[in-house]
Amino acid sequence: MKITKIELKEIDVPLKRPFVTFLRSVNSVQSLLVKITTDTGHTGYGEVPSTALVTGDSKEAQAAVITNYIAPKLIGCDIAHLEIIMEALHTSILHNYSAKAGIDVAVHDLYGKLYNAPLYKILGGHKSSFMTDITVSIGSLQQMVKESIEHVQNGYTTLKLKVGTGEFEDVGLIKEISRIIGPGISLRIDANQGWNGKEAVRIIRKLEDALINIEFIEQPVPATDFTGMAFVTQNVYTPIVADESVFSPKDALNLLQIGGADIINIKLMKTGGFYNALQICNIAQAHGKKCMIGCMLESNLGSTAAAHLAGGKSIISIVDLDSANLCAEDAIKGGAVFDGSTIHLTESPGLGVEG
Repeated sequence: MKITKIELKEIDVPLKRPFVTFLRSVNSVQSLLVKITTDTGHTGYGEVPSTALVTGDSKEAQAAVITNYIAPKLIGCDIAHLEIIMEALHTSILHNYSAKAGIDVAVHDLYGKLYNAPLYKILGGHKSSFMTDITVSIGSLQQMVKESIEHVQNGYTTLKLKVGTGEFEDVGLIKEISRIIGPGISLRIDANQGWNGKEAVRIIRKLEDALINIEFIEQPVPATDFTGMAFVTQNVYTPIVADESVFSPKDALNLLQIGGADIINIKLMKTGGFYNALQICNIAQAHGKKCMIGCMLESNLGSTAAAHLAGGKSIISIVDLDSANLCAEDAIKGGAVFDGSTIHLTESPGLGVEG
């Protein structure tokens, strides 16, 4: 099964409602759909979302990188030689993680099809179904309360609140939403780099004193501030998640060695795909830390790929794969079944998606 062609197609999937964080506001998922064809007629699929403010990659740059740097190195490669393909992919150009991830995922999709097994089983086969949270975007208190209530009424037991606008506003908002939805609903708080170290510690201690049911705080300080991440982690009781701080296995190793996080949030579009994500899983496990699987704003294709990694590995015990549920429609047929707060993986080979 040798690679003969790599094709790209632009997709634009509308969201049910605008998605707003400290960094950006968007109304649709804009991605490149990757299709890899082999000499046996098999096809593998991957997704490259355009998230320039997070990964630094524009859609135009991603397409150019795949066409001019990655594809020439992979045409003719045998899918059975996965390690050789991964080495060629990840040495084709520096950084450009999202572009690499789309190719990496499509190759792994084909790898599962080569051995006629769902990818999650090839990756470890730990679980075929699990629960996800759902995100509540930044907005007015009234908007966020309304959205939170709707999600709870739809069966979600864990909400991820986007904050980061300021200490007074964030503390008041979290307290009010917690009061309204009640103690039976778990809250995950994502500051998206919106605080500094001292501010983060003050905010988190206020929330701890209020006895709010908070599962963790995600990326409280800027991504490059590893010292700040360590300061926050070591001065509060609430678990701290590293998201934008960790793109590579080296990032994970450096951060965990200084006590800079309790949990690592793995996103395939940050790591460059499964190859580096699996290394991060091993590093976290060696340090006795948990992993979380997350996603960018992706269609059901990208979310399916992340779900297979979550299904394969026991170290991934926290799931934040709500992007497919935020979309108004699917970009591709098949894949994981996103049934509200529950995600089910099918037994179809590879990712189980169809063109």
